[in-house]
Amino acid sequence: MPDTGRTSAGEADVGDVGVADVLAAQSRLRRFLPVTPMHHAERFGVMLKLENLQRTGSYKVRGALNAMLAARERGDDRPVICASAGNHAQGVAWAAYRLGVQAITVMPHGAPQTKIAGVTHWGATVRQHGDSYDEAYAFARQLAEQYGYRFLSAFDDPDVIAGQGTIGIEIAPHAPDVVIVPIGGGGLASGVALALKSQGVRVVGAQVEGVDSMARAIRGDLREIDPARSLADGVRVKVPGFLTRRLCARLLDDVVIVREAELRETLVRLALEENLIAEGAGALALAAGRRVAGRRKCAVVSGGNIDAATLAQLLSEVRPRPPRKPRRRSRGPEPAAAAGDGAARKPIPVAKRRPAANLSPTTTVSVPMAPIAPQPVEEEFTW
Repeated sequence: MPDTGRTSAGEADVGDVGVADVLAAQSRLRRFLPVTPMHHAERFGVMLKLENLQRTGSYKVRGALNAMLAARERGDDRPVICASAGNHAQGVAWAAYRLGVQAITVMPHGAPQTKIAGVTHWGATVRQHGDSYDEAYAFARQLAEQYGYRFLSAFDDPDVIAGQGTIGIEIAPHAPDVVIVPIGGGGLASGVALALKSQGVRVVGAQVEGVDSMARAIRGDLREIDPARSLADGVRVKVPGFLTRRLCARLLDDVVIVREAELRETLVRLALEENLIAEGAGALALAAGRRVAGRRKCAVVSGGNIDAATLAQLLSEVRPRPPRKPRRRSRGPEPAAAAGDGAARKPIPVAKRRPAANLSPTTTVSVPMAPIAPQPVEEEFTW
């Protein structure tokens, strides 16, 4: 995809990131984060990278932890502040707890209670401000300048992008031909594309209808349009990052737009058919999978932090269509039934026998089986 977006003044302040940064992030994170499993969703025909089983229930902890570890290597021990709809805030809170760093998170009103509880569990301070991520972002930047905190972007930071790219390194040994990733601000898509494009793997982004700021920005439309209400609250970003926009425009093969109804149905099917709990953004890549061609497709399930009330409502309201039945492979002729197995016997050809007067040599005769004598039934005893 060509980079047709305008160059903003703020872009010069954003550092660059490459494959070497992703490899450095992997060496930092392997001591703290285990490799998340791959799951073959047979009914979907897609491999799933289960980041919903990650620490804090989302991939966001990779970027947050890598950014804090890299800052510690540079001698930066300032308190950290971030803006997040929930998953990045939980990643920052967990990483700050592990490293002994003070953390403040700004979350919009209406953020899922599950995610707010996850942040407070790890001891971070929660400030709620505004009704969207962008309003929370502006307030967090204001607090960072006022008190000298280090602002940690949820996606537009080289260390965060490199941390998210470690997902691609873990996917590579499974040899997919296409990987589908959800896009909000673009940090996950940028990092995974950095890790996999040199392997010859196609990387496709997924966004929701009405929440498609990255797809529009790649086409050159940089207008700030309020995102529509969506089950995928984790990707409701009004303006994508400067650095991530450049990387996505250069590295992504396509961006697929998914309807809200498709997303809801996919989330329910994922729970009922694969026994996997995902949040709206976590099911987004899988919802886009049906529109992406590939023999070995892999979708990133980016998170599983969904409110119990929201999940219960979806399970009661959404009735997914039954999955398509798999085609049976031809295995050749069936073996002959063994004697005594209860199956009807095949007609016995009598070509080698002496034919009767009214039968041709190729006529077959069905030989009736002898009737089976009834067996005595034992008497019933009353105890």
